[in-house]
Amino acid sequence: MAMTVIWTGMTALSLLCALVLGNQGGLASAALEGAASAIELGISMAGVLCLWMGVMEVMQRAGLAEKLAKLLRPVLRRLFPDFAGDRETMDTIAANVSANLLGLGNAATPLGLEAARRMSRRTPGVAGDSLCMLVVCNTASIQLIPTTVAAVRMAAGSQTPFDILPAVWVTSALSVLTGITAARLLAKLWRD
Repeated sequence: MAMTVIWTGMTALSLLCALVLGNQGGLASAALEGAASAIELGISMAGVLCLWMGVMEVMQRAGLAEKLAKLLRPVLRRLFPDFAGDRETMDTIAANVSANLLGLGNAATPLGLEAARRMSRRTPGVAGDSLCMLVVCNTASIQLIPTTVAAVRMAAGSQTPFDILPAVWVTSALSVLTGITAARLLAKLWRD
């Protein structure tokens, strides 16, 4: 609802400014150019998403996804102790984390929703500590390969779209550590 009000207000303000300044042609031109740029960006990002979805499918069929899940299990068991014995839920969480590590936010979303659905069965109508931790880990994920950002940079004409890797690694690691720390602290405060 709030976003509807914000976007409607921005559109109305733009129209009003164009009318007052007598620049309706410029506004129409900018709107059409923006729409064309959005289509180009969407197509380029769809290509990158299809590529990495294919990579994830190959990883699953080759058994690499299961090996990555095994590698992540010790960490995930500590983050989600309530579900350590639920292999299906842990596998879904591991797949979500794996997709996020590869920078596939769009591909990670269905996996995260499936994990959340499984987790919510234990506490219907209430977001438990583990579900909150999943949301934090999914939102502030560590990205080894930021494919979406690289696709946007490439679409904008960058010759070296992956030169941001060190900055992405540091900031994503810090955001995950901050999020996990905050989730743990708030879980303890909420119980007290």
